[in-house]
Amino acid sequence: MATLLLVHAHPDDEAIATGGVMLRAKQQGHRVVLITATRGEMGEIYNMDEASVRPRLGEVRTEELRQACELLGVDRQEFLGYRDSDMAGRAGNDDPDCFHRALLPEAAERVSAIMRQEQPEVVVTYTPDGTYGHPDHMKAHQATVAAVELVTSEGLAPAKLYFHAIPHSLMLQFEERLREAGSAPEEATVRFPGIPDELITTVVDVRDLVAEKRAAFERHVSQMDPNSPLASMQGHILEAALGTEYFIRARGESGEEPERDLFAGLG
Repeated sequence: MATLLLVHAHPDDEAIATGGVMLRAKQQGHRVVLITATRGEMGEIYNMDEASVRPRLGEVRTEELRQACELLGVDRQEFLGYRDSDMAGRAGNDDPDCFHRALLPEAAERVSAIMRQEQPEVVVTYTPDGTYGHPDHMKAHQATVAAVELVTSEGLAPAKLYFHAIPHSLMLQFEERLREAGSAPEEATVRFPGIPDELITTVVDVRDLVAEKRAAFERHVSQMDPNSPLASMQGHILEAALGTEYFIRARGESGEEPERDLFAGLG
C-alpha cells in the first residue's frame, strides 16, 4: 500500500479536480490523505439562505467536505487553519488570517508536518498559476513545493510530485460542446486558457468513476450553482468535463509517456 497526499485550497476543489484519482487510488488499495488549506468562508452561497448561513459558512462547508470525503475514500483529511482569501482582487485578499497572506515558510511547515507523519509516495497540488489565478490555489502550489523541498532535505522525499492541470485543447473542446448542446449561456462558460498540451505528462482515464465523482461534488450543496454547466451537463459533455484528469509530473519517473496512473513505476 502506498499513500496519495493531495493539497487543495477549499472544500469542493478535491472533488472537481482530483476526485477520479482519489477514487482510483482507493480502488487500488492505497491510502488517501487530503489537506485543505481553508474552509471556503468567502465563497458564494447557493441553495441556502445567505443571511443565516454566511456567519457559519465555514462550518457548513466543513460538513459538506466530510461527506464528500466519505464518498471519495479519504482516509485522513486535515485543514491548514487559514481563512479563505476570496477571488483575486477582492477585499478578502487583505485579511491577515487568509491563506494568501500567510508567510510561505509557515504554510510550508504546516504542510510538511503532515507529510512527515504520512510519508506519501505521491503528492498532488495545483500548477503555479493555481489553474485559474485564485490566490489560494497559487499559495497551495507554493506551500506544497516548499514542503516537498523541506521533507526531501530530511530524507523523506516523496517518489512523485504532480500538478493538476487542464490542457488548453480540453478547454476549447469543452466550451464548444457546451455551445453545441445549448446547455449554458455564453457568459456561463468557464474562460481560462489552460496549460499548453505539450506540458501534460499524465492522463488518467476516470470515465468509469464519473458518477461517483459527481456525487462527491454534489455533497458541496452550498457551492452548487444551479445555473452552472456542472449542474446540468449530461452524457458526453459530462464525460468530457469529468472523465479524464490531467497532470504535470514535476518529480519522479515511471518509464511511461504519457503516464496513465499516478502510481505508475512505483511497483
